[in-house]
Amino acid sequence: MISTQAWDDARHLWDYHQMGHTLRPCSVAIGLGSHDLGVADTAVDLYNRGLAPLLVFTGATSPTTRELMPRGEAIHYRERALELGVPSSAVLVEPQARNTGENIRFSKAVLETAGIPVSSVLLISKPYEERRAYATARKLWPEVEILSASTPMTLGEYVDSIGDAHKVIDMLVGALQRLLIYPEQGFMISQPVPDDVIQAYARLCNEGFTSRLLATDQPSGTRP
Repeated sequence: MISTQAWDDARHLWDYHQMGHTLRPCSVAIGLGSHDLGVADTAVDLYNRGLAPLLVFTGATSPTTRELMPRGEAIHYRERALELGVPSSAVLVEPQARNTGENIRFSKAVLETAGIPVSSVLLISKPYEERRAYATARKLWPEVEILSASTPMTLGEYVDSIGDAHKVIDMLVGALQRLLIYPEQGFMISQPVPDDVIQAYARLCNEGFTSRLLATDQPSGTRP
C-alpha cells in the first residue's frame, strides 16, 4: 500500500520533471526511445499540427524493451508513425543509442549527415523524463533551442497506463537523482531544484522507492 504522503511526494516530483514549455514550430522533432509508444504517438500529433516537418526516432533496445520492441525502439517508433499516416520521407531513424546522451549526440549526427539545418528541436520523451532530456540536450547541443514535450497526462493516468504504481514512483525518484548528480559529472546542465522537491525525494528514498537509484556516496536528499 502506498501512503497518502508518498503519493503527494510523487506528484511533487512528477510536476517538477515536466518543463511546461509552450510549444511552437521547430526545425525537427526528436522522439527518445523507451518502452512507451506514446512518445511516437505524441511525435505524430506534433507533426500533424505542423510543429515539425521532420521526425527523428532514436533508440536501440534495453533490458526493459528487448521483448516488447525486438527490432529496436526507434524502428518500432517509426513503424508506429507510418501506421498513423506519416510519410516515410518525413521520418529518420537512429537505431544505436542506449542512453539519453547518445540519443542526443547520435540524432545530431544523423541530421548533420542528412544535411538538415537545425536551429530548434522539439524533444519528446516520457512525461517524467522531460527535464532530464532537456538538461542533457542543453549540455550536448547548446547552439540550438530545445523545447520539451511529452504526452499530456496526470500521474494517475500514467500509473494506470503502466499498471505498477511502485515502479512508476521508483522511476520518478531515479530521474530526480540523475538531475542532482549528473551535472557535476558533465552529462547535463545544472538546474535549480526547489527545497520541497528535495524533501519529497528524500522521503520517497526513505520509504524504499529506490530500485532506479544509481550507486553513489552522496546521501539521499542532498544537493550535488
